[in-house]
Amino acid sequence: MRVALISDIHGNAIALEAVLADIERVGVDQVYCLGDVATLGPAPHASIDCLRKLACPCILGNHDEFLLDPGLIETYTDAQVVVESVNWCRAQLIAEELDFFRTFEPSLKIEMDNRATLLLFHGSPQSNMHDILATTPPDELDDLLAGAHATVMAGGHTHVQMLRQHMGTLIVNPGSVGLPFEAFVAGAAPTLLPAYAEYATVEANNGSVSVDLRRVAVDLDPLRQAVRGSDLPLRDFLLEQYEAEVQTD
Repeated sequence: MRVALISDIHGNAIALEAVLADIERVGVDQVYCLGDVATLGPAPHASIDCLRKLACPCILGNHDEFLLDPGLIETYTDAQVVVESVNWCRAQLIAEELDFFRTFEPSLKIEMDNRATLLLFHGSPQSNMHDILATTPPDELDDLLAGAHATVMAGGHTHVQMLRQHMGTLIVNPGSVGLPFEAFVAGAAPTLLPAYAEYATVEANNGSVSVDLRRVAVDLDPLRQAVRGSDLPLRDFLLEQYEAEVQTD
């Protein structure tokens, strides 16, 4: 069994389309979304519509939950532009789109074959706001995993691709489809990797397991056009990042 893991789309439908095209080329049995679908980017409707057509199982990310609980984001960040961008996204959505997020699960465990299991979450098995990093100390990681067990565990949230082994378990972060970060920033303003969209595949075959962290090229011209045509509060930040990429090409 081979599955694709996508996460942290953040309203970037152009990057999502690029990733799904690569997934189709690679070939998988199932796609799973690890959350944070619509906020912070210029195309929340298209991102939601694409996932609904895909009909893949979805995990509830913190930004998905922010759309359902308007006061929750105030406990998460004091970055006003992020708060405004989440509120902007919520104002764009219709009731049917918000109901879609209510179908998301906090976590999901999958039997990949008779010897391998895959546990999915957004931040950690305990919370969609936890950060699991390559540098997280083992004792702290034990606390974050809260006694959960699986052959492979996978979550997003940090926007940084990762693969590490901990006590025999492979822990994967597929990175971000829509807003991949150059480095983890703990809530500060990030530097993006705008020319790429990230995802991962996990494959199990009779007890053998492999993980592939993948990066897909993204056409920046339509992405810039989408941002320029939006009144998203993060518009200026995103354009600065995308246009800086042009200057370094």
